[in-house]
Amino acid sequence: MTQVFKNIKGDKTSWAIIAVLAIFSFLPVYSASTNLVYVAGNGTTLGHLVKHAVLLFFGFAIIYGTHKIPYRYFSGFSVLLLPVVIALLVFTLAKGTLIGGANASRWIQIPIVGVGFQTSTFAVVVLMMYVARYLSKNKDKHINFKESIIYLWIPVSVVLMLILPANFSTTAIAFFLVLVLAFLGGYPFKYLISIIGAAVLVLAIFVISAKAFPDTIKNTRIETWNNRIENYISGGSEENYQAEKAKIAIASGEIRGKGPGKSVQKNFLPQSSSDFIYAIIVEEFGLAGAIIILFLYLFLLFRIIIIATKTETTFGVLLVLGVGIPIIFQAMVNMAVAVGLFPVTGQPLPLISTGGTSIWMTCFAIGIVLSVSVFNVQNEKETDIKTEFENPLDILHEAVG
Repeated sequence: MTQVFKNIKGDKTSWAIIAVLAIFSFLPVYSASTNLVYVAGNGTTLGHLVKHAVLLFFGFAIIYGTHKIPYRYFSGFSVLLLPVVIALLVFTLAKGTLIGGANASRWIQIPIVGVGFQTSTFAVVVLMMYVARYLSKNKDKHINFKESIIYLWIPVSVVLMLILPANFSTTAIAFFLVLVLAFLGGYPFKYLISIIGAAVLVLAIFVISAKAFPDTIKNTRIETWNNRIENYISGGSEENYQAEKAKIAIASGEIRGKGPGKSVQKNFLPQSSSDFIYAIIVEEFGLAGAIIILFLYLFLLFRIIIIATKTETTFGVLLVLGVGIPIIFQAMVNMAVAVGLFPVTGQPLPLISTGGTSIWMTCFAIGIVLSVSVFNVQNEKETDIKTEFENPLDILHEAVG
């Protein structure tokens, strides 16, 4: 174990932040798991806690292994992984899994270990890597719009259209983040407007077609999308059950909270350990706990930006922003849903909510960010050595002494 800590490289502050988030997650996960045990009749509280611990253990193993890979390799990996991602999305969508009559075509089951794997989460990380690669290679070139459609927007469109039928929120978030990364990467704004217009048109055609031919276009969640938006606007308590219970949990937490494990609303929130875990945190740890969690994510964002600004290559900068910002954005969306600012989206709270795919893919993205930070630290050391011996007298003194 000591040897492992010695081999941990990169931005130590980022390591500390993710460690604090992961360690803290045991408290709300253990507390919220009582809903799964006593209401849903699923397992034991200790069993859920152990499962979460195992998932986090392998998650940190992913961070450790990934941060050891030189970040330039992720450029080639993105090209190799993109066809794999598309194949996985097609396979997942074709399964057409139903839970309670609603489409849940998001997961595939990992053999032997029995853990569900949400392919769309993996797809988004790979997609952001691919976009960063394309933008970095064309940074100093005049971008040809037609050429960019072939090499950038068609791959992006294929991946997002395969995610869309079963997961609109992930599709919308991924598309928005791709646009942000493209803008930061110097992609012409006038072309981005055209891409947005085309995306709106394609979405409208898809929705109209799915409603007009429900027997032909299957495995969609259009009705769920409509219901969530309508319920959010109307504020109906029966239809918007989880959002209402989350508001009650937050209101009852007040300033200091009820204390660890003393949440009441966890017994009424079906997704208390995943999508609405922030509401349980606020109920048990109060406004103080809510602000601390928010601060930790914002501090992680600050470190991601610092790492990006210290990176000398365009690909490194775009890679850090491309895989790092989605983690923070997802956290903000999750917290916004819990407090009633957004409609229900189904986005978990990174590193805190239960769920193997979310934890592992977040760790994979963090590992990539730390891989870039490792390069930055090594670069700074080399620069310090060069600066130390800039004076010829220093070099002579070192040679003879």
